Amino acid sequence: MIGVVLKDGESIESALKRFKRECVNAGIQSEIKRREFFEKPSELRKRKIEAAIRKRRRKQAMMARRDRG
Repeated sequence: MIGVVLKDGESIESALKRFKRECVNAGIQSEIKRREFFEKPSELRKRKIEAAIRKRRRKQAMMARRDRG
């Protein structure tokens, strides 16, 4: 669980900004978006396979660029 302790003389706005940044870093927003709608197991598998393909293509492109230069 994420918590933010107010520092001496710190404004509420800056503490709220720190809290939001910690939420983003912890991946809470992406988890909420992912759980917003039910995803069938077949859709989940398909999304993971597509992500792996994108990752592999990106890695191959990076290796090709490194070999050229």
